Amino acid sequence: MMETWQSRTKLLIGPEKLEILNRSHVLVAGLGGVGGYAVEQLCRAGIGKFTLVDCDVVQPSNRNRQIVALISGEGRRKTDVIAERMKEINPGIAIDLFSEFLDERNIAKLLEGDFDYVLDAIDTLTPKVALLAEAKIKGYRIISSMGSGGKMDPSAVRISDIDNSYSCKLAYKVRKALHARNIRTGIKVVYSPEEVPQHAILKTDGSKNKRSMVGTISYMPAVFGCYCAAEIIKDLLGSVRGDQ
Repeated sequence: MMETWQSRTKLLIGPEKLEILNRSHVLVAGLGGVGGYAVEQLCRAGIGKFTLVDCDVVQPSNRNRQIVALISGEGRRKTDVIAERMKEINPGIAIDLFSEFLDERNIAKLLEGDFDYVLDAIDTLTPKVALLAEAKIKGYRIISSMGSGGKMDPSAVRISDIDNSYSCKLAYKVRKALHARNIRTGIKVVYSPEEVPQHAILKTDGSKNKRSMVGTISYMPAVFGCYCAAEIIKDLLGSVRGDQ
């Protein structure tokens, strides 16, 4: 039997469930360390349509942790670079690109689409919370990545409802902002309660809406991204194995 690029996925989950993935449409907001790796896994698993959101370009400082970051791509939009990569994996994939900074004005319009899942991998608080709140109001299934920076223990990473997350500063800020919008539950998060050492945090001038920079090791954003992708696939399929 001649193998196709999806043969081994089909062998594991079965043709019916592979077809579910092929028909699914996932929105991914943020294509940095976490989002880029999540997109890669979802694409290779057979998700057939994506809406990709990111306003940044590839920079040299991205190379220590982002799958999209190569010297050859520096200065190019992350959306363009990662879309080209995905089409090298699956030439038949459908991809919509949104290469703008998200705010309250354009998030509602963005979420007028028909998505089977929304993945938030944004690292700036205001657009992150605005996207989560609007997606929750519209009834989408959502998973959101909290902070992978400053963490080094992959075994500490976990998934829970946002209301049950703890010992993560970003999760705390997100919870607080969502509570102000009367949202407490119904959003899954990937997070780690591992403590971030103070020496790994560098205060910045607040440009690009960021007040600090946190040191990051290569594999932790990838781990967070893989957790996000695995949870999305699990939810889309109900169960993963084809014999269940």
